[in-house]
Amino acid sequence: MRYFNIAGPCNREKHYMIEASSRLHGVDRLIDMEQYFVIHAARQSGKTTYLRDLEQRLSTSGRCYALYCSLETAQGVTDPGHGIPVVFDCITLALQRSTIPFVYDERYEKEKATRPLVALNIFLTDLCKSLDKPLVILFDEVDCLSGDALISFLRQLRMGYNERSTSPFVRSIALVGMRSIRDYKANIRPESESLGSASPFNIVTESLTLENFTELEISSLYRQHTDETGQIFEESSVALIYQQTRGQPWLVNAIAREVIVETLQSDYTKPVTVDLVEAAIQTIILRRDTHIDSLLERLKEARVRKVIEPIIMGEDVLDRLSDDFQYVQDLGLISDAGGRLAPANPIYAEVIARTLTYTAQRILTENNDIYQMPCYIRDGRIDMDVLMRDFQRFWRENSDIWTKRFDYDEAAPHLILMAFLQRVINGGGQIIREMAAGRGRLDLCVVYEGAKYPLELKLWRGEKSRTQGIEQTLRYMDTCGTTEGWLAIFNRSASAAWDDKIYTEKEIVDGKTVTIVGL
Repeated sequence: MRYFNIAGPCNREKHYMIEASSRLHGVDRLIDMEQYFVIHAARQSGKTTYLRDLEQRLSTSGRCYALYCSLETAQGVTDPGHGIPVVFDCITLALQRSTIPFVYDERYEKEKATRPLVALNIFLTDLCKSLDKPLVILFDEVDCLSGDALISFLRQLRMGYNERSTSPFVRSIALVGMRSIRDYKANIRPESESLGSASPFNIVTESLTLENFTELEISSLYRQHTDETGQIFEESSVALIYQQTRGQPWLVNAIAREVIVETLQSDYTKPVTVDLVEAAIQTIILRRDTHIDSLLERLKEARVRKVIEPIIMGEDVLDRLSDDFQYVQDLGLISDAGGRLAPANPIYAEVIARTLTYTAQRILTENNDIYQMPCYIRDGRIDMDVLMRDFQRFWRENSDIWTKRFDYDEAAPHLILMAFLQRVINGGGQIIREMAAGRGRLDLCVVYEGAKYPLELKLWRGEKSRTQGIEQTLRYMDTCGTTEGWLAIFNRSASAAWDDKIYTEKEIVDGKTVTIVGL
């Protein structure tokens, strides 16, 4: 029986899967045109599965030889004297595993040791001369190479590319990894240095990416399981999974596996419901599986912080053409759909928020026992006025110390308030977060016992912050379906007195109440 795969490439004999070729178009055209090109997509989105399938499809067509070659073992190697021999070995090992006829001459051992800057070109030229059909190479994990090793690798490919009219060389090459070719360049040389007119990157004609699953494809994937086991995914549960994952392949598979294997213990008589899906999502978020953990490690990088921090605050990301922006997008952390820049999906938004506020939550728990959920419950409802009043006191007493503990110092007020809220609602509530750049605020909705408490977070930028904030809060209240909301405005001016910063006011508009909380 097949299963939902969350580790390694998919195999249609063992796993439920959507053909990766349906999510990437134009590759066959580029190969027919004898082009060198880039395929990039986030980790565990189906790249290797696609390349394995493409290798088999090209090989069985009979029109060329196709070789899949992973460069993962070259991770972190920057010196071409070491890096090129590693690439060399990766290619020869891939050839040994393939059905491509080749004879390895021992003289190449001397070449790669003594002339690493040309040895790879010599070997691939000799290999193509010996074959009776053109060769296509699919290089996976290319972004494991870096520095001068990557430059030498690309230059030797470029050398062969330019001489193809007089000497056989690889017909078409795919360079595949998480990042686009633009980001390889950004990490090879400081901005002040140039690679010269003979750039090794100018042989790359296009950069393609794998798309996420559509809702229809998720439904089709789950239907494979239903057809084989009889277990039903309710339509509402499929819709929820798409809404929460935006079709990210690993998440789509991980949620299904968590529900079916871990929760239902493979009891196929029980349907997959919305409640089961919601519980599975929370488990995955809290467990921080390797896929999620590897992404969140990137949050520590300065170039990632430059992009993520303004999204948390609702501020504009000013340079969407920068290499840093492209890098974060290639990692799969953000999406830019219709100009709306936000975390790639609600699950990533939640784990980003929890990761960045984790230390604050832990310190709050260890050092302060007075801010507990029972303190704020009145007749089964959260008394948000009391809660926000306590946060005002906490912020006034501790903000100078706490903001220094955050790498994301600009977003520290937002993160500390989220940590404060997360801690007090851990007794059974949840926080819904609406992060997006350019909105001028962060929307939070605290949910407890079915009741919703919308809260907007803004930075003080003059009197307009108050008027705009009230309008935005009222709109958010309409979205949440409530008649009461809260607007927290942080004044970070060092010259402003705390007595001016800390205040609470209520504004009633058309029978709806907005409580403005100065901080």
